[in-house]
Amino acid sequence: MAKQPPHVAMFLRDLGGGGAERAMVKLVQGFAQQGVKVDLLMTRAEGPYLSQVPPEVNIIDLKARQFDKSTSGLKLPTSFQSTASLPKLVSYLRSEQPIALLSALHYPNEIAILAKRLSGVSTRVVVCEQSNISVEAKRVEQVSARLAPLTVRLFYPWADAIVAVSQGVAKDLNNITKLPPERIRVIHNPVITPELDEKLKQPVEHPWFNPGEPPVILGVGRLVEQKDFSTLIRALAIIKRKQTARLMILGSGRQRQQLETLARELGLENDVALLGYSNNPYAYMKKASVFALSSAWEGLPTVLIEAMAVGTPVVSTNCESGPEEILDKGKYGELVPVGNSEALAQAILKVLGGNFPVVDPAWLNQYKWETVIQQYLDILGVSPI
Repeated sequence: MAKQPPHVAMFLRDLGGGGAERAMVKLVQGFAQQGVKVDLLMTRAEGPYLSQVPPEVNIIDLKARQFDKSTSGLKLPTSFQSTASLPKLVSYLRSEQPIALLSALHYPNEIAILAKRLSGVSTRVVVCEQSNISVEAKRVEQVSARLAPLTVRLFYPWADAIVAVSQGVAKDLNNITKLPPERIRVIHNPVITPELDEKLKQPVEHPWFNPGEPPVILGVGRLVEQKDFSTLIRALAIIKRKQTARLMILGSGRQRQQLETLARELGLENDVALLGYSNNPYAYMKKASVFALSSAWEGLPTVLIEAMAVGTPVVSTNCESGPEEILDKGKYGELVPVGNSEALAQAILKVLGGNFPVVDPAWLNQYKWETVIQQYLDILGVSPI
């Protein structure tokens, strides 16, 4: 009789265009390639990464979109959408009883933990924290975000295993939960994948990359407060006092109009391009003269690792958490204070002047797809067939 493949589940909010969601899709791809049966459960089965889920993965849409028909289509806030998934997740666990359930980001993490306790199954629940919760609680306006440290302190100790994507996130979780350090394991996101080389070969049709054009500074991320692209735009204004340059940003979000207005106010409307979401940022990274991360906070900024893997020089804010670890305390790229457009501009000018380090390929091995997939299979208690 043929051996049955090991069965695991993953629970996410959706497959929106963030780095955490992209990382989870890469994990799903890796599990499937290792012969693992994967159910991917989401509060809403939507988002730009949905098309990247392998066909052999079973997508389960929990459809937690609305209060009920009487609400005239009013959508639930993010945290409540996750909560609305709880009964269906409990039912799923009782019915399917996978070996392990992996969740990511703290709202789904807490629901996954609760679902196991309510279902009474033996499924191993592993939660993955992708962000620095303490910093996020201070910076994000939503009440649910401000309460996150409390709910994490209450629920995370019930998880069978806790994963942090960086040492900084692990330290933050340890401070919040007061759990022994050994309860929190650092596993980086699977950033460097086999598809990267293939995507690098795809052409980028943009006139700014034509021969003889000014150098392009690239930023990638959601257009939200966390990414602080306003500081990057202000840095461009400073850079242009010294030399010609352009700024290209890939990503979508609620701050688009605000950033466009800032560019106009600074006289940069012809030098800043907000191109929206791209499913192939790597090709843009390859052609850019420098990659800049201007974030106010992070967990493990995968775009920084991707730019390094592509071979593009990088500069970054020294935000919590991740950049200092990724750049080996500044050995592989400039680290500047958060929100300091002058320091960011000077670091970019240094790179544009040809002064930047070469990244040791061995340093990037810790972010390779095959390394991370095996680490996750180990913590999930799964042996591939």
